[in-house]
Amino acid sequence: MKPEFKYLKNVFLHLTISTMLSILIPTYNYAIDQLVQTIWKQAESLSEPFEIIVLEDNSNDEETLQKNKSITKLSNCHYYLNKENLGRTASRNMLAKRAKYDWLLFLDADVLPVSDTFIQKYMANDLSKIKVAYGGVAYYNTPPEKDKMLRYRYGMQREAKSVDERLKDPYSIISQNLLIDKRTFEAVNIEEKNAYGLDILFSYNLKKREIPVLHIDNPVYHLGLETAQVFLEKSLKSIETTFYLEQQHLISEDTRPVQKAFLKLKKYHAISIFKNMVRRLEKSMVKNLTSKKPSLVQFDMYRLYHYIKLKANA
Repeated sequence: MKPEFKYLKNVFLHLTISTMLSILIPTYNYAIDQLVQTIWKQAESLSEPFEIIVLEDNSNDEETLQKNKSITKLSNCHYYLNKENLGRTASRNMLAKRAKYDWLLFLDADVLPVSDTFIQKYMANDLSKIKVAYGGVAYYNTPPEKDKMLRYRYGMQREAKSVDERLKDPYSIISQNLLIDKRTFEAVNIEEKNAYGLDILFSYNLKKREIPVLHIDNPVYHLGLETAQVFLEKSLKSIETTFYLEQQHLISEDTRPVQKAFLKLKKYHAISIFKNMVRRLEKSMVKNLTSKKPSLVQFDMYRLYHYIKLKANA
């Protein structure tokens, strides 16, 4: 083959591969049939190579399992089941290994695209010039029942941000709606342990490697709102994960807002004052956080208190 034809062939292959997409969905006891059908219709309409892979992380709800298995009736859809619960980070690594294309779109099980052109908006970007793209998250305007108000209010005020707001802190991303180059993902998604809140390590590794994140207006609705009690428990587990990562020198001591707040209290010698104050108010704070009008200021204080106790016992 003449050199000029070989060059053109390589260019063509590169352009073809760059538009191929693996849509990866880890799930645990959550029905993903509606999400997959929605995504499948959008991807199918583009006439570009794609696949959808769902991985059950040792789910045990039989009704949900049967619903999820039904996706294999659709072309290019694959379904797998973990024999043990590995957690989201390990499940994503397994999904990435099964993916046959170079671009990975990670979606959480409990989301739905806001736009009818969700897939098209991602693929419309020049993928030869980016490594990561984040579309954002949104919430329905109708508030949920009382016991889910804390998660809803947190999502609305802390997660549902415009592109301009996200660009102020570009590495504050949520991997429930993320397009990423496969090699980049494999480099930054370190499987440290099965723990809640490892997204912080993922984002930190992107930042440390100076990998730019493209922010676009292409959100998904977050549907799976936990009760306040469950969300509080998960939030404290996330704080424990932050503390663990910090102790292992996998993230810096000022990566998360809770760490920065601790350092500020330490600077002004106010840790004991804050700790004693929250100890007296802890019961009333939990009562507020499980009410229909939870305070995010109290939520931040509650998590900071837990972090301070972890630091004191280290």
